[in-house]
Amino acid sequence: MKMRKILIVLVAAFASGSFYGQTVFDQFDGQEEIVSVIVNKKMFELMSKVKVDPSDKETQQYLKLIQNLDNLKVYSTTNTTAAQKMKDAADSYIQSAGLEELKKVNENGKQITIDVKRSGNQLKEFLMFIDDDANGINRSVLMSLTGIFNLNDISILTDKMQIPGGTELKKLTEK
Repeated sequence: MKMRKILIVLVAAFASGSFYGQTVFDQFDGQEEIVSVIVNKKMFELMSKVKVDPSDKETQQYLKLIQNLDNLKVYSTTNTTAAQKMKDAADSYIQSAGLEELKKVNENGKQITIDVKRSGNQLKEFLMFIDDDANGINRSVLMSLTGIFNLNDISILTDKMQIPGGTELKKLTEK
């Protein structure tokens, strides 16, 4: 009986460990038509330990920010079928996770939606979807970020890491 309880606990521990950090968007990782950038908590912790010049305030702010981040997932594609799957997954996730729409922009063939989950004045989750049909190139970007941060922090992060969709996000936070 005691051995059975130990076995059940071990199975539960391994099962939960294998699902830790998994999201509905992980299905897009490794697909040939989708470029993915995934940064997890461990990588953010390593990045935050970099030594910088104390007079470089912007980099210090960036390093402080990444200490509070859990996961960053960015998926980008020019394939219309893959883009529609990404959009459908994002829409479904927004409803099921209880995210609230923060901003929606439609200009010059570019549609951008930003949905968030808040905790007081801070954000716990950020989801941005860009459907860019400008200049005849249909490019879609899905970005998911979790941790504790604010909207301006995200702009700094995407700029420093040169993440797809970062330029659009910077413009939105400046407005």
